[in-house]
Amino acid sequence: MKRFTSALVLSFTLVTILSACVSAPTGPTVAVMPRAGKPFEIFQQEDQQCRTFAANSVKDTSDAALKEAATSAAIGAALGAVAGAVIQGGSHTNIGTGAGVGLLGGAAMGSMNASGKQNQAQVQYNIAYQQCMYAKGNQVPSFR
Repeated sequence: MKRFTSALVLSFTLVTILSACVSAPTGPTVAVMPRAGKPFEIFQQEDQQCRTFAANSVKDTSDAALKEAATSAAIGAALGAVAGAVIQGGSHTNIGTGAGVGLLGGAAMGSMNASGKQNQAQVQYNIAYQQCMYAKGNQVPSFR
């Protein structure tokens, strides 16, 4: 039983670590330039306003990516524990081993799914940022 408990603690620790690898966009990955004659200080203020606007527009997508990673890893650990128990007749050693193997598989699937959601969030962030900066009269190369 002690080994099973330590496997569960290790599983939850790894889920937490892997979930921390998923992050929300921290800034735009597109170039925007001030229009001719606009003071740079004004451009910087608009940049900060648009970064805030863009971050708020992708908040739900970023949260979904974090949940995806944690949920997949937890489900993988649970299914692995059940598989370990069924395959080897319920031995607590095999449950812990199955949980560990399931955690790794679930974490891998969760990180792939979360990565896709994270990329989607970055694209949405960039679009919202460009729209905001364009609306303020700045030069956005893809909006000509």
